[in-house]
Amino acid sequence: MSEEMRYLTFALGKGRLAKQTLSLLEEIGITCEEMKDKDSRKLIFVNEELKLRFFLAKGPDVPTYVEYGAADIGVVGKDTLLEEQKRAYEVLDLGFGKCRMCVCGPASAKELLQHHEMIRVASKYPNIAKDYFYNQKHQTVDIIKLNGSVELGPIVGLSDVIVDIVETGSTLKENGLEVLEEICPLSARMIVNQVSMKMEADRIKKLIAQIKERLA
Repeated sequence: MSEEMRYLTFALGKGRLAKQTLSLLEEIGITCEEMKDKDSRKLIFVNEELKLRFFLAKGPDVPTYVEYGAADIGVVGKDTLLEEQKRAYEVLDLGFGKCRMCVCGPASAKELLQHHEMIRVASKYPNIAKDYFYNQKHQTVDIIKLNGSVELGPIVGLSDVIVDIVETGSTLKENGLEVLEEICPLSARMIVNQVSMKMEADRIKKLIAQIKERLA
């Protein structure tokens, strides 16, 4: 390893995404022992030998770290990329964290979606909701941003429908709601900072190739 080699920094979305990413990286020989210490209060973990650094961030912040070059590479859900609309290259679909973004509500709301009525839509993802209704369905809607359990929206009469991530649909069912329209499939994506892609092209391309091979 040459002295002048700089660290490649990874920003990983906290939780299940980070765990799955780290086990995928282990399969191609990239480990970070420091991260396995459950009691560690560290924020940045280093693999000195491979000159790699890792840090965990809240999902919505990952594209921000990557856009501004604080991280060279990020791993985050496609939902976050669509919502945050940051500048970064999306280079790989990692295939895990599969789910879909949907318009959901009570069965009775199906009607409202067909007649382009002015309806209220509650979502944690106002940009995705806006893009879908305005640009794809050409339906004018009132979008209400919520941070918590979006399912409450239609139940308490805050909104007619919601735009949310659906994995199994069991939470919807339990609350008398259903998927009314599917917006798009989602999964974990790897993103790269635009400058890093040029400056560290060889290292990053090699890494992408190794992961691609592993996923295949």
